[in-house]
Amino acid sequence: MDNDNLITHSDERIVSFFKSLENMLDGLENLTKNYRPMLKGERYLTDREVSERLKLSRRVLQNYRDEGLLPYCKLGGKILYRESDIQHMLDEGYRKTLG
Repeated sequence: MDNDNLITHSDERIVSFFKSLENMLDGLENLTKNYRPMLKGERYLTDREVSERLKLSRRVLQNYRDEGLLPYCKLGGKILYRESDIQHMLDEGYRKTLG
């Protein structure tokens, strides 16, 4: 075999190939980390996810639950919110500006 045709780990094509693989793995990890299976067409979020998305403390979410402002279900000690209920709450509270 001719040494001029020898492909090494520092070859530009190999470096590019492995970089592409790393990007694909990062994308797959991101997909699986954020994947929420649907139950009867609904996605359910934890209180941590809702508080992060809405930039509210988990204590505020508890207050909303206690005051009946936000529907939830409790499953095995874990609080879950339907994504559509969160969206509905946001839609109901949305105010357009004049002008």
